[in-house]
Amino acid sequence: MQTSSQKLSKTTEILPHIRALIADDLAAVDSLIHQELASKVPLTREITEHIFKTKGKRLRPLLIILTSHAFSNGKPLSKIHYELAAVIEFVHTATLLHDDVVDHSNLRRGQQTANAIWGNASSVLVGDFLYSRAFQILARHDQRDVMCVLSQTTNAIAEGEVMQLMNQHDADLSEENYFHVITQKTAQLFSAAAKIGAILENTGKKEQSAISEYGLYLGIIFQIIDDLLDYETSAEITGKNIGDDLAEGKATLPLIYAIQNATPKESQFMRNAIKNGDTTALPEILIALKKTNAFELTRNKAKEYAVLANATLQSIPESAYKKALKELVVFAVKRNY
Repeated sequence: MQTSSQKLSKTTEILPHIRALIADDLAAVDSLIHQELASKVPLTREITEHIFKTKGKRLRPLLIILTSHAFSNGKPLSKIHYELAAVIEFVHTATLLHDDVVDHSNLRRGQQTANAIWGNASSVLVGDFLYSRAFQILARHDQRDVMCVLSQTTNAIAEGEVMQLMNQHDADLSEENYFHVITQKTAQLFSAAAKIGAILENTGKKEQSAISEYGLYLGIIFQIIDDLLDYETSAEITGKNIGDDLAEGKATLPLIYAIQNATPKESQFMRNAIKNGDTTALPEILIALKKTNAFELTRNKAKEYAVLANATLQSIPESAYKKALKELVVFAVKRNY
């Protein structure tokens, strides 16, 4: 029987294994990202160098590359694949810059956020620079379908962020509304990345719709687990401050489940903490999360979406790339960072 440490080791090996499969493609994307970050404005260069110094997981560009290979049976990709992968990463990074301002965050990927160092104004404006650079790259190509996907996606992300802002300090947020927000603000960009890979390989609408759903479910899983890790792990592992969601008054899925299953007194205590953004309540909330099995319930919900994600891949021919897409779902559910 495997020990928990052995299982964890296997989980941590999944993403490196996937990256190794498309290592040359990812290297090309990395190179292009640094080329496209060029700016004549010193402050823009300074901030973009800071935020791209740590690569993060780069899951969204990885998804474009993987889905393209899955539909093309591994034939060599062209520069447009790498450029659109860079576009997706720029859009994602722009949203992070803006998120950190809205959420008053001071730590991301294990380093200080741009707004913590240079202030909110600079952070927002460099986020705008990344958005505009993304669409400059996109404008080089006659890809109307891709343009439609990205324009709809960026609009959905913005709406999702506004909805999340409206939900701050709402201790009675429903599970349904929680999923609506994370679908808009997180999952839509995963969905766009997967669909763009299919579009670039000239697949049919049916295939594009299926892989788009795969990306959507994958994105939902990632956000569910992100919200879980905000309470279940440490800043040293995630690179983000633990308890940030509570400080921002966010009722995420673990808290929703804990409130549903706790005693009336415990539920009211957690509601008050959300309403007030009271991080001093964190130790007691962690006890309540464990007592109500909220961690297990949250990860089980992620597993439900994993089943849905894998079901969308049935029409894709068997290959190492399809296997990697399935492994990515496993990683999404089991990860601790």
